[in-house]
Amino acid sequence: MLAVAAMGTMANAEGEKIGVAMPTQDLQRWNQDGSNMKAELEAKGYEVDLQYAGNDSATQASQIENMIANGDQLLVVASIDGDSLGTVLAQAKEANIPVISYDRLIMNTDAISYYATFDNYLVGKTQGEFLVDALDLENADGPFNLEIVTGDPGDNNVNFFYGGAMDVLQPYIDEGKLVVPSGQIAKEEVATANWATDAAQSRFENILSSNYADGTNLDAVLASNDSTALGVENALAANYTGEYPIITGQDCDIANVANIVAGKQAMSVFKDTRALASQVVEMVDAIISGEEVPVNDTETYDNGTGIIPSYLCEPVAVTQDNYKEMLIDSGYYTEDQIQ
Repeated sequence: MLAVAAMGTMANAEGEKIGVAMPTQDLQRWNQDGSNMKAELEAKGYEVDLQYAGNDSATQASQIENMIANGDQLLVVASIDGDSLGTVLAQAKEANIPVISYDRLIMNTDAISYYATFDNYLVGKTQGEFLVDALDLENADGPFNLEIVTGDPGDNNVNFFYGGAMDVLQPYIDEGKLVVPSGQIAKEEVATANWATDAAQSRFENILSSNYADGTNLDAVLASNDSTALGVENALAANYTGEYPIITGQDCDIANVANIVAGKQAMSVFKDTRALASQVVEMVDAIISGEEVPVNDTETYDNGTGIIPSYLCEPVAVTQDNYKEMLIDSGYYTEDQIQ
């Protein structure tokens, strides 16, 4: 495992105050990320200032400014808009407060010390490869109809989710085995503001009425995460009568796992937020104690000011076949939660 030296010479001191800035409580996964990290940090003896910003960038900047003013020793920030925090994080740097960018890379500021996330390119690649296998694109003649739904254009992870998936799928589009009847393929065309379910649903209802109302079959939907996949599934339930498509997702949200069990979603990429929280706590410990910080990627993530040393956790695909093993047996959910 790669490691780089920690910044500063801060002494290890239990009771240090750690600021954790999360984007919103509207999506299940951020509640899990925040609560997992808070519990693990508190178990180590840290005081935790956990804040959710309601998907409002100005609120998040204000919350971080308060964390700095209140003497937080280190900040963990999952940004709403990766380009909107440069000014407030400059204050953190001036105060010698290390910043770990969490899950979403914060762009165009040299105040970021480290980045902790899942291998986001691999997330997209996993989704793309799942569709290739499910449609048997290597052997089947096609053509198969595909539609694409990604996330918020201000989230740097979208570049990796979309890029990983399209690196797999584009050759089949070029070959004509995959066809996108809506014509919406470019990253800007398939974006979903705030990853919002209702925004994805509204766009997909338009796609269905314009391209599938005549009985045309939709074979597959590349949905970058579960909240957008849920919007697609809601639109299909109300406006589609053809054969049900193969739908991807990410995060293993409860509603989507229930849909996987019911056959309404084919897969979701599982990113065990417990593993990511644990990794961040290890990084916090190392920074606070002045030891080497564990990272395993020093090449991939350039935020516009240089490469940010990163730790990437590995995602896995969850389907009807393995959801019990991955989600129930591991204690992530109980069976009752997904009924």
